[in-house]
Amino acid sequence: MVAIARQVAEQRYRESYGRYLEDFEVGAVYEHRPGRTITESDNIQFSLLTMNHHPLHCDAAFAAKSEFGRPLVNSGLTLAIVLGMSVADVSQKAIANLGWKEIRLLAPVFPGDTVYAESEVLETRPSRTRPGQGIVTVRTTGRKADGTVFMSFVRSVLVPRRGHGIEEAADY
Repeated sequence: MVAIARQVAEQRYRESYGRYLEDFEVGAVYEHRPGRTITESDNIQFSLLTMNHHPLHCDAAFAAKSEFGRPLVNSGLTLAIVLGMSVADVSQKAIANLGWKEIRLLAPVFPGDTVYAESEVLETRPSRTRPGQGIVTVRTTGRKADGTVFMSFVRSVLVPRRGHGIEEAADY
């Protein structure tokens, strides 16, 4: 997402990211960049921080004896990275995440893999109960640098309509 600057005072501008409801178009695909190379350290720290002590993530000797022959990146980490990559395009202005569904883990990710993501807009609609807001639903796909699709999920977010965002307030 390219930053859009709005004037907040004379010769003073503030950058803004994200989209309002009206900026989303069904069928549009947003390629999220930059990519992210996942390191062994990322994987071990995330796994231990989240108390996922499965040896496939943090014990190279154990993982070497598995069908993969090496440690796997914790799928919670890949989900968090792919989700995070989509924020600037999909939910930077969001009021709330409403949910994730159809989370699919389609291929293994290994330390050293570089991942990219893209999101396709599936649906937009005004909120039935919150004037000034609407719901956007996207399908986000994670791909390795070699093109292998390793993950997909559908996510819905509550976003403001133009003229109703927090950053439009004079004191923000």
